[in-house]
Amino acid sequence: MNWQPNLPGVLVLAGHDPTGGAGIIADSESVSACGGWALTIPTALTAQDCDNVLAVSSVPAEGILQAAAALEAISVSAIKIGLIADIEVLDAVVDVVRTRPGIPVVADPVLRAGGGCDLATQELIDAYCERLLPWIDILTPNRHELARLAGKDYHDDTERAVSLMRQGCQALLVTGTDEPLEQVAKDKVAHTLHAPDVDRQWTWPRLDGRYHGSGCTLASALATRLAAGESLVQACEQAQVFTWQALAHGWQAGSGQYLPRRLWQMPVPCFSMDEVGL
Repeated sequence: MNWQPNLPGVLVLAGHDPTGGAGIIADSESVSACGGWALTIPTALTAQDCDNVLAVSSVPAEGILQAAAALEAISVSAIKIGLIADIEVLDAVVDVVRTRPGIPVVADPVLRAGGGCDLATQELIDAYCERLLPWIDILTPNRHELARLAGKDYHDDTERAVSLMRQGCQALLVTGTDEPLEQVAKDKVAHTLHAPDVDRQWTWPRLDGRYHGSGCTLASALATRLAAGESLVQACEQAQVFTWQALAHGWQAGSGQYLPRRLWQMPVPCFSMDEVGL
């Protein structure tokens, strides 16, 4: 038999975005580009363009559990969780995570679409914190999501992060692209890691334009680097490098937000009219 590469499996539970900019397609591309193999279970079907979400339909919880059961024989080295649109799906995702103990769980709490559409009720947020948070090794919220998850009793990101870690989450990588910290220069973006034994902040050059799917890209890249055995700090850094490059090589489909090109290093084929039979 030919030599087989060691591709760490990453189980992805996330919504489907028909643009491919975010959601389970973005996760799958990121996992592949970072050297893993994506095993995908959709949690929701969305109707959206490159600017906003128009509608969300949750996948039945029974279907999620059936898909997970069908994958039980395949080795998984990390789990990545994205959009969860209702409590029934939340409970199904928790059940799936419980069947794969001892591996890193990365969650991107998708609470609001890039165009401003709200994707989570307060009831769902409360259940997310109570039922799923204790199973999460690292959460990757933006600053708005961090504030919504932590509630109104805290005054800064550090207090909010500590409150979520007290509820069971092991670490947070908080992104500051959309709502930058006051002390960060306008031409920079800062992302901050909060963990019990380490705090670390990275700054990156701010890119022009608006991007759809950066959070999915970051979280799934992080899950893949953890699946490959990297330390938390190293995986966070490498995931940010990958995401910045995907955004820097982004593609604009029409007039909406740019879409990250996770596979930007692959050559773009150029065909003549004769080659395609036209």
